[in-house]
Amino acid sequence: MISREDFVFTIGFEKDAAIVDSKARSKYGHMDSMALAREGLFRAAFASTLYSKDDNEFRAFAEYYNSVAASNYSKPEDFMRLFGVKEENIKKVLSL
Repeated sequence: MISREDFVFTIGFEKDAAIVDSKARSKYGHMDSMALAREGLFRAAFASTLYSKDDNEFRAFAEYYNSVAASNYSKPEDFMRLFGVKEENIKKVLSL
């Protein structure tokens, strides 16, 4: 499995490698899920909650997102479809 920072800032895949936005990873990689959400980086924030596998962290993110976006998503699967994020068994990283 790749690191949290690489997973959070993955922007695509090339064969068996994740393509990572190295500038965003460098600038925001130290932030936790809610800090990313407060910055408006909702896709990255959701990816961070998915990587953590912490239900409380996910619920806090979902509540915040729904209040900002006036939506009513409640399950990780809803956000997976919304943001196009899912867990992959990736071992290689290409940084752009």
